[in-house]
Amino acid sequence: MGWFKSIRKRLLASTPTYDGVGGGRRALSWSVGNPGAVAAMLFNQNELRAKSRDLVRRNAWANSALESYVANAIGTGIKPQSMLANAQQREAVQALWRNWTVEADAAGLTDFYGLQAMACRAMLEGGEALIRLRYRRPDDVLSVALQIQVLEPEHLPVQMNITAENGNLIRAGIEFDRLGRRVAYHLYRSHPEDGLLAPMSGDGGLSTVRVDAAEIIHLFRPLRPGQIRGEPWLARALVKLNELDQYDDAELVRKKTAAMFAGFVTRLSPEDSLMGEGNADSNGVALAGLEPGTMQILEPGEDIKFSQPADVGGSYSEFLRMQFRAVAAAMGVTYEQLTGDLTQVNYSSIRAGLLEFRRRVESLQHGVIVHQLCRPIWAAWMDQAVIEGALTLPGYGSVQPKRREYRACKWIPQGWQWVDPLKEADAMKAAIRSGLMSRSEAISANGYDAEDVDREIAADNARADDLGLVFDSDPRHELTKSPSAAPEEVQMPHPESPSQGR
Repeated sequence: MGWFKSIRKRLLASTPTYDGVGGGRRALSWSVGNPGAVAAMLFNQNELRAKSRDLVRRNAWANSALESYVANAIGTGIKPQSMLANAQQREAVQALWRNWTVEADAAGLTDFYGLQAMACRAMLEGGEALIRLRYRRPDDVLSVALQIQVLEPEHLPVQMNITAENGNLIRAGIEFDRLGRRVAYHLYRSHPEDGLLAPMSGDGGLSTVRVDAAEIIHLFRPLRPGQIRGEPWLARALVKLNELDQYDDAELVRKKTAAMFAGFVTRLSPEDSLMGEGNADSNGVALAGLEPGTMQILEPGEDIKFSQPADVGGSYSEFLRMQFRAVAAAMGVTYEQLTGDLTQVNYSSIRAGLLEFRRRVESLQHGVIVHQLCRPIWAAWMDQAVIEGALTLPGYGSVQPKRREYRACKWIPQGWQWVDPLKEADAMKAAIRSGLMSRSEAISANGYDAEDVDREIAADNARADDLGLVFDSDPRHELTKSPSAAPEEVQMPHPESPSQGR
């Protein structure tokens, strides 16, 4: 390759086109690699996932960042709003869905929206999550014979890279056909680290079972084209968070050790005992204690020097603050969410930070959670409901456009709670009055269904009218109230009236 370097030197001279391309002193220790999207995760995923889980278990800041993401991305749940034109069919779909959400968890521990939070946390912590659709028998007495099971990514073996008997390629536990489409997942029956402790361990949990891809939802955030496995969201902050944790612990231990010694006594005769000195231990060491209200008389030749441990210094908090800002940037959260420190914020700064964070959360909601998780579950649920006869939707199974029309749905996340709700409400009211926003859009921004809100308002008004209640919050009474100072109508005389004077 010497000839290539010579030609490149003649064409580009001695100075490289980009600063990062040179081989100077500043780049001597810069060893780079360029693995593909599959290879990058194939060799590093297990270690990244293990370190990420370890930090979340024992590091308060890592756990705080994940909890903040889950609380903002999911909250009380991302709820569907059917867009069927037929009001009767739409009400039937929504009512059946509400009944099913309580029964959705295969483990019976939470509802569908709790499963959303569990899957989101598993994706953030481990890089990905597996959601299995479990179809049940009619005698299970469910509103719809479908339940959801959330699995951690350890169930999908990264090291399984073989060719299946049918000729398909298995890469990182995922089976692909000749066109590169996912056709199956090879899953451990239980978590491989649980062994015989898992309820479904069988022979230790190390045997795999082939599950059709139509029954598996693989939830992860794709960062590169061709990526087949997910990356833990803490990957870029692992080293810094671990070292910050060790540094903070070392500083705490140093201060604790220094504070244990109140002072030191020097004397010429070590064999003499001090006032307050206790009995010697097995090592022949006896410590003198201090009690409130006592006076210590020093013998000739004795001296006391009190301990003066060094302070951590004024730069300690600022150093941690700068490091935490770097960690927050790596994890995609604000510094205040990571640490809970609100000492240096005002309304403008915290709102600007929240706007940027919520833009990231909205991207996660609609690009990952809704697209990969909510929509496939909604489609599978509606298919099963129609097959069982729980929903009557004419033409659902015969015509694809008709099925797409029945499946049309709007997913509404939980609304944001702003720093100053009054300002936000006034801005929203001004947008509605000026025609820049509809009431339905404004209601959806708060995480509610516009039709449900309208029905509740109508029911409240009807109940208030029946009881003869008048509230100043009801604008109907302001609109129908006759003006108190309206001028009386003046009757002008007819031009031909005889009473008109000349």
